[in-house]
Amino acid sequence: MRAAVEFQSPLGPLSLFEEAGALVSLDFGPLDRAAHKTDLLVEASVQLQQYFAGQRKVFTLPLRPQGTPFQKQVWQQLLLIPYGQTLSYGRQAAALGRPTAARAVGGANGKNPLPILIPCHRVIAADGSLGGYSSGLKTKEFLLSLEGCSWGPGF
Repeated sequence: MRAAVEFQSPLGPLSLFEEAGALVSLDFGPLDRAAHKTDLLVEASVQLQQYFAGQRKVFTLPLRPQGTPFQKQVWQQLLLIPYGQTLSYGRQAAALGRPTAARAVGGANGKNPLPILIPCHRVIAADGSLGGYSSGLKTKEFLLSLEGCSWGPGF
């Protein structure tokens, strides 16, 4: 059974989804159905509120994103980018042993079903621009600013 909870964040409503004891999705926006809370969803909501309040830098939650083997490899590598730091798509690709796959890495980042928890917002373009973000560049800019990250020309 898939459980869900909605909570308010500085970015508006966020919806969290759990299956079999792990988080599988975080959506920007309200729930489109009745919520069924679990202890894990309550804890995830608390940890996200702490993150938005500047009190949490690392999440300690079971995550089980669904995707292709390549996507899962990309998302796993995102978890290694420390809070408050950024990495270019090219450097992320190189860290995965695929230095020519920056575009594919960007595509996988865009399909990340657990944004914020799996910090794809910390990956920016080589020229220091934000690149893309599935929930919009204003959201990405907010998250990077919250973490004290730098970006822009000369990055």
